[in-house]
Amino acid sequence: MDTPIYIIEEDKLRRNLQLISEVASKGDVEIILAFKAFALWKTFPIFREYIRSTTASSLSEARLAFEEFGSKAHTFSPAYTDAEIDEIARCSSHLTFNSLSQYERYHERTREQCSLGLRVNPEYSEVGTLLYNPCAPGTRFGVTADKLPDQLPSDIEGFHCHCHCESGADVLERTLKHIEEKFSPWFPQLKWLNLGGGHLMTRKDYDVPLLLRILRGLHERYPWLKVILEPGSAFAWQTGPLVSHVVDIVEDKGIRTAILDVSFTCHMPDCLEMPYYPDVRGAEVVSDAFGESEEPGNPAFLYRLGGNSCLSGDYMGNWSFDHELQVGEDVIFEDMIHYTTVKTTMFNGITHPAIGMLRTDGTLEILRRFGYEDYRDRMD
Repeated sequence: MDTPIYIIEEDKLRRNLQLISEVASKGDVEIILAFKAFALWKTFPIFREYIRSTTASSLSEARLAFEEFGSKAHTFSPAYTDAEIDEIARCSSHLTFNSLSQYERYHERTREQCSLGLRVNPEYSEVGTLLYNPCAPGTRFGVTADKLPDQLPSDIEGFHCHCHCESGADVLERTLKHIEEKFSPWFPQLKWLNLGGGHLMTRKDYDVPLLLRILRGLHERYPWLKVILEPGSAFAWQTGPLVSHVVDIVEDKGIRTAILDVSFTCHMPDCLEMPYYPDVRGAEVVSDAFGESEEPGNPAFLYRLGGNSCLSGDYMGNWSFDHELQVGEDVIFEDMIHYTTVKTTMFNGITHPAIGMLRTDGTLEILRRFGYEDYRDRMD
């Protein structure tokens, strides 16, 4: 294609969904899709073959669950508002409050429609990046054990605890000890326990047998609790790339930048926010090095990859290719379907990548193209 495009590969998506479905069955848990990581609703017919529910964090996500996925959402928001709470409740099966004050304000308006819960904070998380650590000191998420009454309100039926980010089963094992130490005295009063997202069970090195042992042990200790997991990345992990193109090559102070027809700040914001380096097909990331490698027999051509917005810091460097880049050739960023597709913006009016699905028969179906009207209508 002559425009940038996110390509979802159906075979890889189904592979992930099959694994998740098997874990849910063998572990006797409900695993639901978190829209904050993946919300491409035209793929929902595929998802519904494997899972039954989703999780939302806003009115729009709750409506997407109810109207497009076809089932009510498990909803959590840091702060519900008077203007939206009734509609959110209409679209939700479970509603988790972030604080006791939010519960007091809205529980009477929602308890007839939803199973109500509280988000709790075990004050423990192994997430190293502060931006993604929901249990860091001063967090705005959840209620600590010292703030809970001995007897929960009668309409609180569950606890929701989120501590992970693309984590392994070993992290869950360690974290669960803290959750139980802090909150198990209240478990006899509950019906369900939501262990949140960040369980990257579709990653190649994830220890699925350990996860199943952890879940079975949890059921043995608390057989009355329904256990819920709501990963986001795991569903769309390694399911497709973002294909971009070189549109120019510029050089300053010995630094060559290949300018692309995509933007890091618009189309790959986690690369700047977290930050992290994505995999680039046919290239290797190089730290603090510019110019051509002098290693004999292995010529390397080094480039900073630049986006096409007006933000000065819209670039990711430095990358070693095995050839001189040419205007018009593809630069392919791997694993760009989870989070990336939901966090994109139209800053600067930059042409938005199309969205396509590579079907199992090898055909590429274009799910959506974006144009001027999409940018203009955001300003209505």
